[in-house]
Amino acid sequence: MEQKSGNIQLQFVAAAICCIDWLCSGVDLMKLSRVLVLCLIVTLFLPFNSFVNAQSSNPTLQRCTPSSAATMSAAPETQAVMPMTSAPVLYVVTTVAPLTNLTFNIGGKRIKIHGLIPEGTDSHTFEPKPSAAALISQADLIFLNGLHLEEPTRKLAQANLKSGAEIVELGTQTLTDADLIYDFSFPKDKGDPNPHLWMNPLLAMNYARIIRDTLTKRDPAGAAFYAANFDTLSARLQLLDQAICDSIASIPAKSRKLLTYHDSFAYFALRYGIDVIGAIQPADFAEPSAQEVARLIDQIKAEGVPAIFGSEVFPSPVIAQIGKEAGVKYVATLADDDLPNQTNDRLHHSYLQLMVNDVTTMTQSLGGDPSALKIVPTDNLNGPDDTIESSTP
Repeated sequence: MEQKSGNIQLQFVAAAICCIDWLCSGVDLMKLSRVLVLCLIVTLFLPFNSFVNAQSSNPTLQRCTPSSAATMSAAPETQAVMPMTSAPVLYVVTTVAPLTNLTFNIGGKRIKIHGLIPEGTDSHTFEPKPSAAALISQADLIFLNGLHLEEPTRKLAQANLKSGAEIVELGTQTLTDADLIYDFSFPKDKGDPNPHLWMNPLLAMNYARIIRDTLTKRDPAGAAFYAANFDTLSARLQLLDQAICDSIASIPAKSRKLLTYHDSFAYFALRYGIDVIGAIQPADFAEPSAQEVARLIDQIKAEGVPAIFGSEVFPSPVIAQIGKEAGVKYVATLADDDLPNQTNDRLHHSYLQLMVNDVTTMTQSLGGDPSALKIVPTDNLNGPDDTIESSTP
């Protein structure tokens, strides 16, 4: 398993500080050996979250502060009124389901949406069908995550963009290069940052802000509608942020460790103070080798992890084997771009429901209390999203 590479430089800085401290203290060789051992321990085992929080000034990546459960409540909401229109005024193509859902919650039925990447499909390796070119060529707007997540789709969009249409990369506009994370499945030497920004609700809120502003620029007559939807969604995302913070804080400190199959919780972990100790899926999205599996089992035992988490999109017999041999609970239901309620309850086929489900599963499995999440509304603002078109696998 690959160690997070983003903290290597900072580890050297920590080691250098230790050595400078020794040089200034005039100690003997025996004390030097003890100091160097201590420095090594600190630099190797200080949590990755501490390094990144220390160097990032972005408040969305700073550690949240738990609240008193008694102070949390959902604010009253006002339903946005959509201006009269006989047909959708914009045709928007999106990629992964969380982006599609955020777009629907801002634009509602004033826009026509086509989700290009089918749910349950690996978005990292997805190749659009040739027929997708026709869909893209009709679009006024194409919302991508960016950050190298949907490269085949981006290239197809660039080649088939109609005059006046626009490609908008939400993730690329949300964080600076300095705040992007390179880690287990996304090592720095590959050049592809971890693209799962939306798993941090405050970063998802910035996605929604960009969607609002882009739709408003294209459709000024709908500005008040888009703004009202954003205000309601933003309030829900802030409530979700605090509820997640309180839920994760309820997990015993020694158990706030996350080992997942797919490496999608890096930006989530920074915000909520949970230590991502590894990801089972290698950088090439294949299965781990026998040696990597053996190292993971040893690490799980050494870390005292109470549960490990699989993915609905990436079913793998390997992770079940790892859980069994390490003697820990294996939970297979975490998701990052596969929304719940895909058939029966489209009112709650939502990003908000995805996050509530994930954090409830995570918190319960690690020994915490997820009850703070119960106050978060998870229905789509504009009703069931059954008007969204979706590509088939």
